[in-house]
Amino acid sequence: MIILCIGDVVGEPGLRMAEGHLNTLRKLYKADLVIVNGENADLLGIRPVQAEQLFAAGADVVTLGNHTWHRREIARFLDETKNLLRPENFPSQNPGGGHCVVTTSRGVRVCVVSLVGRCMMDFHPDSPFIAIDRLLPAIDADVVVVDIHAEATSEKAAMAYHLDGRAQALFGTHTHVQTADERVLPDGLGFISDIGMTGPVHSILGVKPEQSLASFRGDVPQRFEAAPGPCKLEGALFDIDEKAGRCREVRRISIME
Repeated sequence: MIILCIGDVVGEPGLRMAEGHLNTLRKLYKADLVIVNGENADLLGIRPVQAEQLFAAGADVVTLGNHTWHRREIARFLDETKNLLRPENFPSQNPGGGHCVVTTSRGVRVCVVSLVGRCMMDFHPDSPFIAIDRLLPAIDADVVVVDIHAEATSEKAAMAYHLDGRAQALFGTHTHVQTADERVLPDGLGFISDIGMTGPVHSILGVKPEQSLASFRGDVPQRFEAAPGPCKLEGALFDIDEKAGRCREVRRISIME
C-alpha cells in the first residue's frame, strides 16, 4: 500500500496548495491513504473551517502539534472529528484523541498516531516514548504510521529506532524544512526526520521574512502573516507491505507552484 504524507500546511497559501493538488497526487501515486499535518493552517493553530477544507481537499487524517490550542475553538471540533488528531502525549483530559484507525478501500486497517516532542519545545508534554508504549498494545490494526511533531532530529530518530519492528512508518514534522535522510530501518520501519512544508517559497517557515526578522531583532511583537508569492507542497511517500509488516521504500516529494 502507498501512504502519502504532506508536511505542515501554512496559512491560506498552504491551504490553496492542498486544495489544488492533493487529489491529483493521490491519483498520480495511487495512494491508499493521505495524511496531512495541519497545525499551521491558521499560521498558529487551526480553525474548524480550515480542518474541513483539508478533509474536503483529500486528507483522510489531519494531525496537529504544539500549536493545537492556539485556536481554542478547535477543541469541540476535535471531540467530534475522530480523524483530526492532537498529540497522543497531551494530557488525557484534553479534548480529542491522539490516534485513529482508518480502513482503506482495500480493507487495510491503518492506525495513525500523532506525537509531539519535548526537546527544545516551549512547553512540557508527557513523554512521547511512554505514550506510544502505552498505546501500541491496545491497537488493532495492520499498519501503524506515526507523525512526530518535534524540533530535534535526534529525538525523531530516537523514536524511529524505538518503534522499528513495531510500526511501519514514522515521519517528522514541525521544522518546515524537508530533510534528505529518508530510509528503511533494519526491522522495516520507514523513516524521514521532516517531510517539509506546504506554503510560501519566499518566506521564513511560511511567514513574511520581514516579520520573522523583526522578531529576531527584538521589535514589538506583531501577528504573523503568510508570505506572498509562489508556493510549494512537500511530503513523503511510504510504500508498505502490509502483509509482511514492513516498509519497502520512503520517497520524498516536492512540487512548486
